Amino acid sequence: MNPLLDFSGLPRFAEIRPEHVSPAIDKLLSDNRALISRLVDDHSQPTWQNFIVPMEDANERLSRAWGPVGHLNAVMNSPELREVYNATLPKITQYYAELGQNLKLYNKFKELRNSTVYEGLGAARKKIIENELRDFRLGGAELPDAQKTRYLEIQERLSELSSRFSDNLLDSTNDFLLLIENKDELTGLPEDVLQAAKEAANDKFGSSDKPGWLFTLKAPSYMPVMQYASNRSLREQMYRAYGTRASEFGKQEWDNTPLMEEIIKLRGEEAALLGFENYGELSLASKMANSPQQVVEFMRELAQRARPYAEKDLAELRTFAKAELGIAELQSWDNSYASEKLREQRYAFSEQEVKQYFPENAVLPGMFKLVETLYGLQIKQASAPVWHKDVRFFDIRNDRGQLVGQFYLDLYARSSKRGGAWMDDVITRRRLPSGIQTPVAYLNCNFSPPVGNKPAVFTHDEVITLFHEFGHGLHHLLTEVEDMGVSGINGVEWDAVELPSQFMENFCWEWDVLHGMTRHSDSGEPLPRALFEKMVAAKNFQSGLQTLRQIEFSLFDMLMHSNFEAGGAKSILQLLDDVRSEVAVLIPPAFHRFPNSFSHIFAGGYAAGYYSYKWAEVLSADAYSMFEENGVLNPDVGARFRSEILAVGGSRDAMQSFSSFRGREPSLDALLRHNGLLETS
Repeated sequence: MNPLLDFSGLPRFAEIRPEHVSPAIDKLLSDNRALISRLVDDHSQPTWQNFIVPMEDANERLSRAWGPVGHLNAVMNSPELREVYNATLPKITQYYAELGQNLKLYNKFKELRNSTVYEGLGAARKKIIENELRDFRLGGAELPDAQKTRYLEIQERLSELSSRFSDNLLDSTNDFLLLIENKDELTGLPEDVLQAAKEAANDKFGSSDKPGWLFTLKAPSYMPVMQYASNRSLREQMYRAYGTRASEFGKQEWDNTPLMEEIIKLRGEEAALLGFENYGELSLASKMANSPQQVVEFMRELAQRARPYAEKDLAELRTFAKAELGIAELQSWDNSYASEKLREQRYAFSEQEVKQYFPENAVLPGMFKLVETLYGLQIKQASAPVWHKDVRFFDIRNDRGQLVGQFYLDLYARSSKRGGAWMDDVITRRRLPSGIQTPVAYLNCNFSPPVGNKPAVFTHDEVITLFHEFGHGLHHLLTEVEDMGVSGINGVEWDAVELPSQFMENFCWEWDVLHGMTRHSDSGEPLPRALFEKMVAAKNFQSGLQTLRQIEFSLFDMLMHSNFEAGGAKSILQLLDDVRSEVAVLIPPAFHRFPNSFSHIFAGGYAAGYYSYKWAEVLSADAYSMFEENGVLNPDVGARFRSEILAVGGSRDAMQSFSSFRGREPSLDALLRHNGLLETS
C-alpha cells in the first residue's frame, strides 16, 4: 500500500519514497473532485453532516498525504524529492484555487448560512462557515469566468516561484564552503565551534587528505564566526557570502531577483482582480489589522519610540570599537563581533560562557517541566517512524494520563534542511465518530548537533528560539476545539498567531524557570545566580537596534505590497534603501542583498504580514504581564491562559480571546517595558 494513502495513524516516514507522491496525490485529487461534484449537484438542504463533514474528510486526507511530502522537502531535501515536489505543487495549488472559485460550492455555503440549520450550530461551526464565505470572496468565486482563469494562472505561478525561491536560497547557502588550513586564522573562535568545524572538514574531505576547519553559511557555523572571530577579513568574507546569497553575485540560475519582481507584480494583479487597491489590503482582509496605513503608522510610532535608544546603542558601539578594538570605522561584518566584546566588557560575561550551562539534556526537561507546571500536563518521549536518526517524538498527556497531543522534535542543522526554525501541523484535533483525533505537530530548529561524546549545548538565544517554537506547538496541541477549520492554529488571524510563541519566550528570563534547566557541560554545576543577574542586566543590550531592524523588515514588506510598483521606476532594493533612510541607523553595504533571502515574505506565509511579529509581541508582552503580576509559575493563571488563548484556537476572534484572558484591551506599555524602551522615573 502507498504509505501516503494510509491515514490510520502517524506518517510512515521510513517508507515514503519520491515515487509514491504522484500516484497518491493524483488519486486523492480525483476522489476529491468527484466528491465536490456530487455535493454541489445534491439539491437537498446542506447541513453540517451531509455537506461540511464529507468535504472536511476529503480535504484532510489530501492534507495528510501532501503534508509529509512538503515537510520532507524542507528537512530532507534531495534532487529526486525536489523534482517530484515541484512537479506536484501546481496540481495542489490548482485544486485549492478551483475550490475557492467554485460558484456552486460558494452558493451551497451561502444556502447553509441563510438556513435555520445555521442558527442551531455552535460558535465554532458558525465561525468556520463565516471564514469559508470570506475565503470564497478572497479566492475569486465571484469573478467572471475569464478573470477566474487568470486568477488560477496567478496562483499556480506564485506557488512555483515561491518554491523556486526556497530552492535557490538553499542551494546558494549550501554552495559556499570555506576550508581554513591555518588555525592562526581562527583566533577567538570557541573550542566547540572549532571542533564542529574540524569534524565537518573530516566528514567532507577525510582527515588525512585535507586537514583543516570547514565553515559554511548554515547558522551554527556562520554566526559564531561573525560573533567571535578576531580575523576581520574572515568575518568580511563570510558576511559577503551570506549577504549575497541567491543574488546576481552568484550563479545566475540561483538569482532570486527576477523571481521577487514577478512575485510582487503577480500579487498586485491578484489583488486588483479581487477589487482591492493593493496586495496589502487583500492580505489584511483576514487579519486583525484594519489597513496597510494602520500597520505603517503602528510601525512608525514604534520606530519613533525606539530610535533614540538605537542611536545611543550605535554611538556606544562605535566608540567602543574605536577605543578598545582599534576599528576606526565600524563595518557591518564588525557589528556582531564588536557587540559581543562590548557585552563582555560591560556585563563581564560572554554568550559562549553562558552556552556551556545549557546542554540539551537539561534544557528539554526544564522546558517540559515548565509546561507541565503551568498546564497540568505530562510530556514523555515515545516511539514513532521518523525521517532522520536525530529526530525524537513525544506524547503530551493530561493529569489523568489521557493523550492530549504528540510532537516530533528535529533540532539540528544539516545540509538537506532549510534554515530557520518553524512549527507545522501534522494532524489536527477534531471529533470523529470513533472519538477525538489527537493533534500532532512538527517542531524544527537549526542548532549545532552534539560534538564528540558530549550533548549538544545551546546559546541562550537558541533556548529562546526553542521556547518560541514550542509555544506555537502548544497552540496547536492544546486546543479543545473539535471542528478542524478552527482547531489549533487553524483560523487564527495571522497577526495573532505569534502570541503564544512570543509569550513563551518570556520564561527564558525567569530565575525560577532557568536555574532548573541548566547544568554546566563539564562541571555539572547549575547556572550561578550572579551570572543570571548579568544576563538579565544585558537582556535589553542593543534592544533599540534590534527593534529598528524588525521595524525595517516590517515596513519594507508592507510598503512593497501596498505602495510600490514592481518593474516600475524604483527597484525593490531602492525601496528598501528608502525604508532604511527613514527608520534604520545601521545601514548594510551596497552589495548586500537582504531581499533575496527574505523567505518569510517571498516563500512563506508572511507577505504583507511580517509586521505580525511586532503586532503580536504587544499582545504577548501584555499577556505575560498577567503572570508577572500573579506569579510566573502560577498554575491558575496558566489554566486561564490555556482555556482563553490556547484551547479556543481560531473559534473566536483573537482580540476577544485576548480580552477574555487579560480583562481589557492590549496596551503597548508592556512591550516597551520588556524591551527597555520605556522611560522610568
